[in-house]
Amino acid sequence: MWAELWVVPRRAGLRLLRRRHGGSGSGTSTSTGTMRLQAPQFQALFTPGLRSVAELFEKKNYELRIAGGAVRDLLSGVTPQDIDFATTATPAEMKEMFTAAGVRLINNKGEKHGTITARLHEENFEITTLRIDVVTDGRHAEVEFTTDWHKDAERRDLTVNSMFLGLDGTLYDFFNGYEDLKNKKIRFVGKAAERIQEDYLRILRYFRFYGRIAEKPGDHEPITLEAIKENAKGLAGISGERIWVELKKILLGNHVNHLVQLMYELDIAQYIGLPLGGNLEEFARVSKNIQNLSPKPMTVLTSLFKGKDDVANLDLRLKISKEEKNLGLFLVKHRQELTKGSGPEPLRPYQDFLMDSREANTNSKIFELLKYQGEEQLLKEMQEWTVPSFPVSGHDLRKMGVSSGKEIGTALQQLRDEWKKSGYHMDKEELLSCLKKL
Repeated sequence: MWAELWVVPRRAGLRLLRRRHGGSGSGTSTSTGTMRLQAPQFQALFTPGLRSVAELFEKKNYELRIAGGAVRDLLSGVTPQDIDFATTATPAEMKEMFTAAGVRLINNKGEKHGTITARLHEENFEITTLRIDVVTDGRHAEVEFTTDWHKDAERRDLTVNSMFLGLDGTLYDFFNGYEDLKNKKIRFVGKAAERIQEDYLRILRYFRFYGRIAEKPGDHEPITLEAIKENAKGLAGISGERIWVELKKILLGNHVNHLVQLMYELDIAQYIGLPLGGNLEEFARVSKNIQNLSPKPMTVLTSLFKGKDDVANLDLRLKISKEEKNLGLFLVKHRQELTKGSGPEPLRPYQDFLMDSREANTNSKIFELLKYQGEEQLLKEMQEWTVPSFPVSGHDLRKMGVSSGKEIGTALQQLRDEWKKSGYHMDKEELLSCLKKL
């Protein structure tokens, strides 16, 4: 549901643009002709904490607006998970204002970049001074502060992320971000090559938001793809941890098969830890299998790998977690040999594997393997299956006159094998009577 909005550029030389698209009561006209967002998701933001913050800024005549991703989400009718604020106040002015009001400030690491975090009414508010990038090296930027909203919007990555929303609901959109959002278009602010060279990670952010917003695969502007290909090598200088954060989100988004194929076409893969000879055919098959099954990112990605060396190389580049690495190795090893059984018990091979395993988290790995294989029904059954407890103990055998530790061990293993053959249905009595025969 799209709100009807007035887009107010508020900069000399830019005309007033009206954006209309459907809408059903989420905005209200005012006598001045501006349009104010009144969606319930927007109204819900006004907690006691935000009201207190707004009052402090208003008293000092500092402008305060919601910025970036939260604006995009609100305009899409989604409640934002995180809310970033932008202001004309400098960090020093904010510190002075909050301190005088007795407000607690936390996490001062962002201060040199212009970000102050204030805690009011058990909520944290991250507020950043408007900035201009003075020097960029493709990873980090040196900034200077400004009071020019257009200049700050200009340094942001994508048009859909470059908007501001006043606390009165007025949208400030300098680069047609709202129009792009409605049309499900992903574009860089200004020239794609310039934005990418400011921070090469923006290549992956482009892919991530494409998977989140675009309606269909392949709807890219040629000039954007050209800029990405020409600058792909810049990703070699980006830390593995930052790349992995973005790549995981891409893997769980829409159009993942199209986007990963594109990474190979545009020469991105080699710089982000993906194997040079990635198995794109298998990736296409598995990315189709896992639709609607909520896989882990590693489950999707492993389909590109031909062997365990590909997992090791990914870890070397991206510093993935031990759990992620173990899952990748598990899938590479078992994806072909551990498959559903023929006959009336297709789940049996997975159940037997789990019962025989001595490793931690084997059940969750098997769940991921079933997703990888596209076995939706078996996955559901496996998730509902309760791992049974072996009903016989060494104490039971002693009572039957088996005294030697070695004999007890052998007998228990024999009984466990019988129990397994029965599909884990035999009870203690049946097993002990079976022991007499053995």
